[in-house]
Amino acid sequence: MLEIKNLHVSLEEEDKQILKGVDLKVEAGKVHAIMGPNGSGKSTLSYVLSGKAGYQVTEGSVTLRGEEVLDLEPEERAAAGLFLAFQYPVEIPGVGNMTFLRTALNSQRKMRGEEEMSAAEFLRVVREKAKSLKIDADMLKRPVNVGFSGGEKKRNEILQMALLEPKMCILDETDSGLDVDAMKLVARGVNALRDENRGFLVITHYQRLLDHIAPDVVHIMADGKIVKTGGPELALEVETNGYSDILAEVA
Repeated sequence: MLEIKNLHVSLEEEDKQILKGVDLKVEAGKVHAIMGPNGSGKSTLSYVLSGKAGYQVTEGSVTLRGEEVLDLEPEERAAAGLFLAFQYPVEIPGVGNMTFLRTALNSQRKMRGEEEMSAAEFLRVVREKAKSLKIDADMLKRPVNVGFSGGEKKRNEILQMALLEPKMCILDETDSGLDVDAMKLVARGVNALRDENRGFLVITHYQRLLDHIAPDVVHIMADGKIVKTGGPELALEVETNGYSDILAEVA
């Protein structure tokens, strides 16, 4: 589903290398988790995959279902099936949530040569998916994320993901700032999308999210590289002992 080879990335505005040779392969039907200390490059990886400006890829490749994505614009990557749930979802004053969601969905369908969804069909689908995330009609009517709590913003991100049905879902610390109930709702939304034709890359600091979204593979990232890979037990090791033992081992 997603294959990253020897990815090196620097900041455009300053001579600072962030990613120093990331190798990662996420198979369809699998959930991969990335953990690591602050400053290890986890969020930078998610930004570069989604096409955020301000980063320069100096070496390496990224393919989504066999197609090179680094040359694509962000909207082209989205239409190809890449989705990023942000750690800090932005507010968009003046743009209604329903308008935003329908425009995003139909823009992607149009880019893929598919028929746009009618207003009636969209209303039925969005209400059905919003109900499972406990997003009420008032949230759907309000401007995107304006006045939303942290938990509401994250649930709105998962609603976007549920509507767009991407092939590769990247979650950048979606659990940050969530209470237990909100985290369970977010995890339920993620788990509802798990299937054999979709891959997940979950970036997190905490085992508590992985208690609800059970990963198939766990990676530890440090100093711009994947330094260790294992099963779910690796996340438990981090929860118990922190990163110091793992970093000392790989050093």
